[in-house]
Amino acid sequence: MDRRTFLAAGAGAAALSLGAASAATAAPRVHPLRPHTSETPLLRHWFRATHHSIEAMTTELGLTADKIDVSGPGTPVPSRQTSPTNIGCGLWSTVAARGLGVIGDDAMHRRLARTVAAVEKLERHHGFWLNWYDAHDGSVLTSWPGTGDPVRPFLSSVDNAWLVTGLRIAAHADPALRPRVARLLAAADWSYFYTPFDPADPVARPGQLRGGFWTDTGEPTAHHYGALNTEPRMASYLGIADGSIPSDHYWHLLRTMLPEHEQEQRPEGSYVTVDGVRVWQGHYTHRGRKLVPTWGGSMFEALMVPLFVPEPEWSPRAWGATHDRYVRSHIEHGLVEEKYGYWGFSPANIPDGGYREYGVDAIGMQVEGYHSLGVVTPHASFLALPHARGAAIDNLKALERDFGAYDETYGFRDSVDVRSGRVSDFVLALDQGMIAAALAQELRPGLLQAPFRTGGFASRVRPLLAKERFSI
Repeated sequence: MDRRTFLAAGAGAAALSLGAASAATAAPRVHPLRPHTSETPLLRHWFRATHHSIEAMTTELGLTADKIDVSGPGTPVPSRQTSPTNIGCGLWSTVAARGLGVIGDDAMHRRLARTVAAVEKLERHHGFWLNWYDAHDGSVLTSWPGTGDPVRPFLSSVDNAWLVTGLRIAAHADPALRPRVARLLAAADWSYFYTPFDPADPVARPGQLRGGFWTDTGEPTAHHYGALNTEPRMASYLGIADGSIPSDHYWHLLRTMLPEHEQEQRPEGSYVTVDGVRVWQGHYTHRGRKLVPTWGGSMFEALMVPLFVPEPEWSPRAWGATHDRYVRSHIEHGLVEEKYGYWGFSPANIPDGGYREYGVDAIGMQVEGYHSLGVVTPHASFLALPHARGAAIDNLKALERDFGAYDETYGFRDSVDVRSGRVSDFVLALDQGMIAAALAQELRPGLLQAPFRTGGFASRVRPLLAKERFSI
């Protein structure tokens, strides 16, 4: 979709956030969470369309496909491919729809049971699911749709975490499914991805999770997920909660890279010892604010996990503070630093086609980090709702008004290039799933968090977050 009739330089959205003050001298006002009850009908309206897009992406087999093209006439056809993350998004979006009254109990049970039955039939290795399946028949993808490029079978720690998250939410919402989900999860032992810490060789054995394994050779990825403030920490939390990974794994993750390592900026901070582990409590500074960076500076790295694990509540002075500052950095990058007039940067389907990473480079550790490039994705604003509710809603209204980025049937398109006015033709299951979860949290706080507030999350994860003291 090409939208040529939009406000030059996004002046409308900038004025909405900045008022009469000069963007060069005044920081945009970031509103804290507040009642804002007048917006509840709008948020429910947005949820219904978002949920409808998830329905349209879900095949007869019950698996939510990776994406749909919503630019043409007629009913969009789900893509051939799906991943564990996509399937997890479908599960929690169904539970959210029931919790918000969009569907009833019977419909929820039918949909969840159909998906769980499909997941039970998928090929697994070491108790985990491969990265790509055919969403229509459940077979393992061996060639990429459209190109024919070969696809190696891969077990991803981060993608499996999101499917396990969805399964836990489904089992909590529908007691009839609990025995089946329990059998599925019994074999998912997170220690398979974990490399125990060895003080004699902390580089090779860092006490962190591998990115994954190729099952055709058993070969692991060369990298571990070392950064704490990135989306793989959901896998870390799940493993710590079920006891398959030791709790000290949390302290072996990096708040920033060590001072002597090359990274986006030289961190400040100090070493502290927590639970017998020497931890570099480093931070970055962006526009005068101290925060804990992510790997690339994108919104979903920082804010997808707290949709489910109540980090700001359990760790208000550490996680709560850095999440607030991270959102403010995104807002000021878009409105003040780059003067786009809009904000919210995260990996998305780009208007020109394909998938690309976007972020605020200064708050990511990677030297050649994710850059914003004027591409704004709506899911980033939804993730920001708990931290800047008024600013997030204003930003979304502006994207809808100025670019036509909202589709009444399928919700927000995946991204907008605010410099050219082009809007993506696609909606992606991952991004719609984040939007659905964020709206559920806003409209019914705790709805999707319930499975992550008890058991090992309460007894093992919460105490770690309570001890956390970022140097911010």
